[in-house]
Amino acid sequence: MTGLEIAESSSAGADAERGGQCDDQTTAAQAASTATAAHDGQTPSAPCAAADTDTPAGLDTDTDGAPGRHRRLATTTRHVRWSLFSRGVLPCAALGLAVAAGFLNWVDGSARQSAVARVASLRAASDSTAALLSYQHDTVDNDVAAAKERLTGNFKDAYTSLTHDVVIPGAKQKQVSVTATVPAAASLSASENHAVVLVFVDQTLTMGNQAPSNTASSVRVTLENIDGRWLISQFDPI
Repeated sequence: MTGLEIAESSSAGADAERGGQCDDQTTAAQAASTATAAHDGQTPSAPCAAADTDTPAGLDTDTDGAPGRHRRLATTTRHVRWSLFSRGVLPCAALGLAVAAGFLNWVDGSARQSAVARVASLRAASDSTAALLSYQHDTVDNDVAAAKERLTGNFKDAYTSLTHDVVIPGAKQKQVSVTATVPAAASLSASENHAVVLVFVDQTLTMGNQAPSNTASSVRVTLENIDGRWLISQFDPI
């Protein structure tokens, strides 16, 4: 072997030895890195893989990693919440508003009906009471007949019987005349078809040539709305 060959052989041996040492050092470093990653719960890097200098340290570029899953989970949660809100809460709120509006309209309509009924029944009770308790001895038949048109039900029947048997004969025989006025009246209750009114009555009675006598009384009058007319169904002196 020539000296040149010996020199080249020696140089190649030295390079091989240095390469083996480098490989041994690299292998040892990778083994240490692998052990450290396993201890920290991380995925070890591939052996002898070159470091990616373009990716900053600590940045997770794996789209399937935890940050990505968290973002997708947050987005999905927002979508689910909005879906539940739009499908459940909004219709319920709309229904609640519709029910509330309907109830308020009903209350308002009922209040207006009660107000109208109160005024109408109050006037009817006052006028009908005055007509019911007033008559003149020479026109008693017509007076009683007109008063009966303001009554209804069992009370009308009772009034008809009383006036026929007692009032009309007594008024003609003794020349009895009665004038009734209503100085005041108060509504106790009123709905669209039923009302109760407290009526205060002043009466002046004249019999023949005697001096007139005055009396005051109060009556609880119950009325029913029949075909748009308020008719007396009960007449209870208090």
